Amino acid sequence: MTRAVAGVGAADGIAARRRERGVRLPWQARFVLLAAIWGSSFLFIKVGDGSLRPLQVTLGRMVFGAVTLLIILAARREGLPRAPRVWGHLAVAALLLNALPFSLFAYGELPTTSVLAGIWNATTPLFAFPLALLMLREERPSAARVVGLAIGFIGVLVVLGVWQGFGDHALLGNLACLGATVSYGCGFPYTRKYLAGRPGSSVALAGGQLLCGTAALALVTPLLTDLPTTVPPVSVIASVVALGVFGTGIAYILSYGLIRDVGSTTASTVTYIIPLFSTVEGVIVLGEKLAWHELVGAAVVILGVAVSQGRLRLAPQLANQGSRAGSPVN
Repeated sequence: MTRAVAGVGAADGIAARRRERGVRLPWQARFVLLAAIWGSSFLFIKVGDGSLRPLQVTLGRMVFGAVTLLIILAARREGLPRAPRVWGHLAVAALLLNALPFSLFAYGELPTTSVLAGIWNATTPLFAFPLALLMLREERPSAARVVGLAIGFIGVLVVLGVWQGFGDHALLGNLACLGATVSYGCGFPYTRKYLAGRPGSSVALAGGQLLCGTAALALVTPLLTDLPTTVPPVSVIASVVALGVFGTGIAYILSYGLIRDVGSTTASTVTYIIPLFSTVEGVIVLGEKLAWHELVGAAVVILGVAVSQGRLRLAPQLANQGSRAGSPVN
């Protein structure tokens, strides 16, 4: 009986993966599209913060993202995961990869810019790697990774402008964005360990994950925020809808598809491209300023990530030891 059930689950997983293939754009086009969507998310968060509380922005994002994936699942005639243990892991993943980082970025963009939030997102692999070492047996430290992490954290200090001192509200916003990337760094190794390889499609797993995050935020948000006294402007409503449908729903499908088609190593380089879109949109659309140390720090962070992932070789003895370190998100 157990073997029969396992066989059915495996068959369902194969069928689900076949349904995911469909007609696809070249992976390069999907790569750029994903970077553009995630890069635009920081602009939409900033606009949403103009009339809504950060938790309300996040809740709206989660609701529209979950609805988008449920509609796709219904169109594919595919169900959500059934095993209670899987739902437990999905709830943890929803906290680490959705509810907490989405909320922290929304809070972080109150005193800081969308440009800076996009830069912080690029630090995610720096935190994913050390946590992966603790959680995943197959991950091993290497000289290239250690050097890359050191370079990356120097870049973080440069982005913060530590020589300018601390104590203003902008620092709290920066730390909130940094906390969001740490949460992402915890979430990816957790997801890889407990959810990767499960039967069923990535859309079903992502849909369940977003439902868990939406339920948690739906309980917390009314307790911590008041309803808006006026109807939010159309631009705010449209931004929250775009955050959910594209930045949370469609982006998940693109991300999982890239990881499956070209591997997590290549897919993770989308992290390098996201700040380009978030910076251009923040400067042009919102008129935000970009300090010299933020730009320099971002370059140093990306250099550190590239070295830690073995994409940039500083010396021959490091070249043979470089490997992967985490995956992208917003």
